Amino acid sequence: MAQNHSLVPPEPPVFSELSIVVVPSNKWVPAVARFGRDASGRFIEFKSSADSTESFDIKTYIHHSQLFRMGPTLSMWVANDNSSTYGAESICRAITIQFPTEAAVFSFGLTVQEWNTDTSVAGAGEKLANGSSDPSWRLNKFDKKIEASSAKMYFHYYGQLLHQQNMLQDYVRTGSYYAAVIENRIDFHGRIVVDVGAGSGILSLFAAQAGAKHVYAVEASEMVDYARRLVAGNPSLGQHITVIKGKIEEVELPEKADILISEPMGTLLLNERMLETYVIARDRFLSPTGKMFPTIGRIHMAPFSDEYLYVEIANKALFWQQQNYYGVDLTPLHGSAFQCYFSQPVVDAFDPRLLVAPPISHTIDFTKVKEEELYEIDIPLNFTASVGTRVHGLACWFDVLFNGSAVQRWLTTAPGAPTTHWYQLRCVLSQPIYVMAGQVITGRLHMVAHSAQSYTMNLTMSAKMWGAGADQGGILQTSSTKLDLKEPYYRMSQPQVYAWSQDQSAQQLVQQQGSVNKRMQQ
Repeated sequence: MAQNHSLVPPEPPVFSELSIVVVPSNKWVPAVARFGRDASGRFIEFKSSADSTESFDIKTYIHHSQLFRMGPTLSMWVANDNSSTYGAESICRAITIQFPTEAAVFSFGLTVQEWNTDTSVAGAGEKLANGSSDPSWRLNKFDKKIEASSAKMYFHYYGQLLHQQNMLQDYVRTGSYYAAVIENRIDFHGRIVVDVGAGSGILSLFAAQAGAKHVYAVEASEMVDYARRLVAGNPSLGQHITVIKGKIEEVELPEKADILISEPMGTLLLNERMLETYVIARDRFLSPTGKMFPTIGRIHMAPFSDEYLYVEIANKALFWQQQNYYGVDLTPLHGSAFQCYFSQPVVDAFDPRLLVAPPISHTIDFTKVKEEELYEIDIPLNFTASVGTRVHGLACWFDVLFNGSAVQRWLTTAPGAPTTHWYQLRCVLSQPIYVMAGQVITGRLHMVAHSAQSYTMNLTMSAKMWGAGADQGGILQTSSTKLDLKEPYYRMSQPQVYAWSQDQSAQQLVQQQGSVNKRMQQ
């Protein structure tokens, strides 16, 4: 059971065996550093040690100070406001700290980080020196672009063991990661690894199994407590792992990474916007020659025909066609309800025979993409229908590549492949379009990130003129819809058995993608 920090406050950390110099003095004096809090906020108090020939007491408030690494065992603490009994008071004071070991430097930095960001350490709502009730003025990149309510729900969700179990029991996911790491021991052995959004710490343990010199497992949710217990419970591996609580956007690490490993994929690859955090980790911590596991991601798209699904969604709005619901006519809202149901992407597993054209793909290279390029993604659509049918929308799935030095391994969520907890996603048009075999289907999938950690999706699909004179013709039919990736319809049924009268095999429409995979592995 997790400890209740609100009932049992943690003992304030104390760092001893320090030597400090308070600028502009050049005299080293023995000292201890004690963390604590009072009515003005959280502080670090530097006091003379028992064997010091001088007496001093310097209190500095963490939210008004910064820590700088100056050398292997040397740091500088710059305080912008303090009150002390050591010399004259000043608005800004720099304290040079000599630590006994490099590990002590790192531990001190982590403690500063936790006391500056973790409300469980020192309580929430405390009054600060500048009169504010919350030190949120110092926002990191994540907090600036994500709504606080969304972030709170997100970290609460991933802080629960039952949701971690759901992901661990996705054996396609977990097995693919394990194989990618173990098959590429050459990339991990003796290397520094950063696990971005470590969750339960399972990927960190995989990296340790592959011989990593050290793994820094960074996790922002309360799952960090469970990760520490899991790591401690596997001591032969855990001795190579340091679990760090905090966001990638704000933590500091003592060294660059040779490998980044993460599971940043959400529904349709992009949901939850963790890919941006993965890219930020690359820019902050990865060495120039380092590797990323996974390395690239691809979103695959194809038009589909599914009369059963279309009728199922349309029938949901029938409730609003009642003209005498307890004496109330509901029909004025029927049109809005109809469109509302079609604004939800459908998450489920479907039969690949429902695809009516070979898929196309959009590639995101995690080693090169800029964070800002993930804010808005525009994908042109162009397909050639393989059959004559009604097109009900766009089917999407994704895969990622672990580009190891020894083995290149793909993790796929494609229809027809073993089902994962991501399933597939379908955008359903409220007005289907009719196509004939050989007819060109064009359109656009435009995705714009929003502050609730997801994307607004704008889909347009059109059927062009076909047959003789098509070059002189234009668009015959167009249908558009707007969807919120944050609010899908989790249908998540297993693929239904559909009667199939067309002369094609189950994999005919996705075999082209398999050949692309093989070419990329060569």
